[in-house]
Amino acid sequence: MNGRSELTSFLMSRRARLRPEEVGLTDYGARRRVPGLRREELAQLAGVSVTHYVRLEQGQSRNISTEVLDSVGAALGLTDDEREYLGNLVHPPQNEPGSGPTEVRTDLVHLVNSITLAPAYVTGRYGNILTWNPMTATVLYDFARVPPMSRTWTHPLFLDAEFRAMFSAADWLEVARYQVAFTRIAWSRHPGDPALAAHLASLREHSAEFCALWDEHRVGQWPPHRVRLAHPVLGQLELAIEMMQPGESRDQTFVAFVVAPDSPTESALRRHATRSAGDWSILG
Repeated sequence: MNGRSELTSFLMSRRARLRPEEVGLTDYGARRRVPGLRREELAQLAGVSVTHYVRLEQGQSRNISTEVLDSVGAALGLTDDEREYLGNLVHPPQNEPGSGPTEVRTDLVHLVNSITLAPAYVTGRYGNILTWNPMTATVLYDFARVPPMSRTWTHPLFLDAEFRAMFSAADWLEVARYQVAFTRIAWSRHPGDPALAAHLASLREHSAEFCALWDEHRVGQWPPHRVRLAHPVLGQLELAIEMMQPGESRDQTFVAFVVAPDSPTESALRRHATRSAGDWSILG
């Protein structure tokens, strides 16, 4: 991933989403060589010079002000996550080298393992799974089967046929897009992370579908979401994803799946937990 070329591709993709009439500009019906707004139209809308905007889109203006970035972001209708991404591309964060903390606090490990009726885990700075409870392994995916570099949800979503088979085609595409969008914003926050770079390189090498979704340039955090699964043993499951960041750091996130009380999903997970409890030595 090259930050300069990514900046160009990202801004071009966002211009392509807009039509002149949608943003209050006059379209005189001239044939357009590219979809969406021209550079000149975007510069007009943002209130900056064409030369200034062209230099930005070409990655030649690292000293651009926050005010100009805000104006361009507003003209493009960027979300908060997309604005952060644009800012990270122009002014890359100066993080410590390496892949960030991988040790999980003891109290968090205990919290994860105390949740016995639903999957729960802790992720690192780019969604890498750092610790997980037995229900994650038996209901969703056993990350102990793969090396640490592959311990993100991106790996089973794109490279594990059995895991993917639990989703309908539409649900898989929605979840895959969320995961790719999150991975992209994580990359912008930690552009020098060697583990993330290796993970992205592996996915781009082995999954054409990942490459196609990556090239959509979607950016964003995971939104509140309900996941529907056709589990081969437990049947139809509906799980809500809840996330929180312990403390003030964004480097680790606690994630738990929540089920509706007295629902068929709760009953199925409770039966599964009861049958499996004898094998969960980690719980004592």
